[in-house]
Amino acid sequence: MSAQMWVAYKKGFKAWLRLEKSLSDHSVSAYLHDIEKLTQYLQLQGWMYNPDQLTMEHLQQFIRWIGELGMTQTSQARILSGLRSFYTYCLTEQITREDPTVLLESPKLKRTLPDTLSFPEIELLINAIDRSKPEGERNKAILETMYSCGLRVSEVVGLQISCLFLESGFIRVVGKGNKERLVPIGDNAIRQIGIYREHTRRFQEIKPGNEDILFLNRRGTALTRVMIFLLIKELAKKAGITKSISPHTFRHSFATHLVEGGADLRAVQEMLGHESITTTEIYTHLDREFLRKTLANFHPAFH
Repeated sequence: MSAQMWVAYKKGFKAWLRLEKSLSDHSVSAYLHDIEKLTQYLQLQGWMYNPDQLTMEHLQQFIRWIGELGMTQTSQARILSGLRSFYTYCLTEQITREDPTVLLESPKLKRTLPDTLSFPEIELLINAIDRSKPEGERNKAILETMYSCGLRVSEVVGLQISCLFLESGFIRVVGKGNKERLVPIGDNAIRQIGIYREHTRRFQEIKPGNEDILFLNRRGTALTRVMIFLLIKELAKKAGITKSISPHTFRHSFATHLVEGGADLRAVQEMLGHESITTTEIYTHLDREFLRKTLANFHPAFH
């Protein structure tokens, strides 16, 4: 293996990630770190191979090796993603004619459901809001919207008034990768957004550039994700809820309650804005468990 050649490949890969993929410095260095691990492994094995000489078997042995080093399955999957990007670059630049990562299998990741809140617990949280304070109506509108629509915390803080179609019962959400989706919104959330806008927001001095942002802080600018996180932590404490919860808990509770209510996974995927159904499939075991419990409770043959 020509170490000098690999230095050139890494340099080219770095430029490609920056220019072609527009990745952040953090992501670029993570990818380069993955390729660095591969070259370290090749040196340890004494393999004088360039990218076009590496086979799927070589890469499989490398993945096994990092697993034996004690790397978690998540880290292994991330390194594999780095290798795939590297070979996409190699094909683009005609460094290789084939991609040995095509049939390379990812380590099986065990997806587990984080803590979810029951509907009574969500009501407890919402009822813990002090509505006598100026921000009370806003906080209630935020929580009602998060639970009603299953939004990511970034989607809540970026929600725009021009994206509210409340008469039709929908909001337009800008999700990951600037992808837009229409999400139904419930009556409670619609009512509370109206109360907040009428009794709090209209009396605020709004900083230029924030006129279309729905949820504002007292300085008249958009809220931060940290503020939502702290708000939920504080309300959980007041409500006596000891589960480990965050803004994402609302999103998971939204999905869980939908699935338990018999919603189709594809519909849940659409509402959550998941690009791949596999991301939504963490809820399938819950679906099956719910069906089993329903049968156990109501089917005569189970008694």
